[in-house]
This record gives sequence, structure tokens and C-alpha cells, in this order.
Amino acid sequence: MKKIIYSIAIIGATLYFQSCKESNSSNKSITKEVTFTKEGELQLKKAGSDSLIKIVDLEIAESEYETQTGLMYRHSMEDNQAMLFIFEIEQQRSFYMKNTEFAIDIIFINSKKEIVNIQKNAQPYDKTSLPSDGPIKYVLEINEGLSDKWGLEKGDTIEWSRK
Repeated sequence: MKKIIYSIAIIGATLYFQSCKESNSSNKSITKEVTFTKEGELQLKKAGSDSLIKIVDLEIAESEYETQTGLMYRHSMEDNQAMLFIFEIEQQRSFYMKNTEFAIDIIFINSKKEIVNIQKNAQPYDKTSLPSDGPIKYVLEINEGLSDKWGLEKGDTIEWSRK
């Protein structure tokens, strides 16, 4: 009788630990990495002269889910890629870096498509609020350092087209 109880205990323990192992491994990644989807092109232009600064491939975030998720759960973005957030209402807004794995520059843009301000070098996973300096309707996110590399300034403009 002791052998049967001992055998049942061993089998039960083995099944229990196997179940825990499978449960833990299935919980490792509850989200898949999101990849860039080109939905258009965006031109950055110098204020006053309209001279072209840069053209980038564009992914657009305009639904509530897209604007709340943004670049979260991505490992990186190419330097020729950007995400444009489009909001229905022009107002002061703040962004933060929760669940964003790489540093970016956040460019706040008004309804006239002019840069209002740039939050440079926003750090991964930082929950600090990064506000616009005034009412904005658009936000452009690019890799950290590109706003300096491209010489972007307050007043520069954007134009974009959907593909």
C-alpha cells in the first residue's frame, strides 16, 4: 500500500511541476512585438523658406487604441521612419514613455502644421510627463537625436500624404 501511495505522490508531483513549468513559459510573452507599417510619407520643411529638410516613411496613429499604444512594444525604429499621431481636437497634450523600449524625440505640432516644441531624448520606460508648450493637434515621434541632426526648430512645418 505504501508503494502505491508513494507512486501516486510522485506522479502527482511530476504532473504539478510540469503544469507549473508550462504555465510559466506561456506567460513569458503576452504581447508580440509590433512592426512598422508604412501608411504614408511625411515631409519636414524649414520655416519661412519651405526648403525640404527630410522625407520619412510614416505610420499613422489616429484611433484611440493607436494613440494610446504608439511605439510601445517595439524594439526599434529605422531613422527613415516616424509615427504621426493625429488628434481630432487641438489642445495641450502630454506624452510619456511607458512600455517604449527606445529613446525618441517627441515633436509637438499645431493645427497649422507648425512645430510648437520638441521634447528631445525621451528615455525608455520613463513615466515622466512630457508636455507640449501649447495647443497641438499632431505629434511626430522620431528616433532620439534626429531632431538635432536634421536641425528641426520651432516654426518648421510638416506635410504628409497617405499611400
